[in-house]
Amino acid sequence: MASFPEAEVRIFKGVCMRCNARNPLKATLCRKCGKTNTIRRKNKKRAAA
Repeated sequence: MASFPEAEVRIFKGVCMRCNARNPLKATLCRKCGKTNTIRRKNKKRAAA
C-alpha cells in the first residue's frame, strides 16, 4: 500500500470508463457524465525497483 494517507485516498478511487472522471469507489453514477455502471477501480501503478 501507499506510505502516506494522501496517496491512499488517490489510489482507492473509481474511474468512469466513459469519461475518465474520478469518482468515489461506492459511487453508482458518474459525477461528470451521469452514466451508471461505468465505474471501475483505478489501476494501481507500482514503482519499478
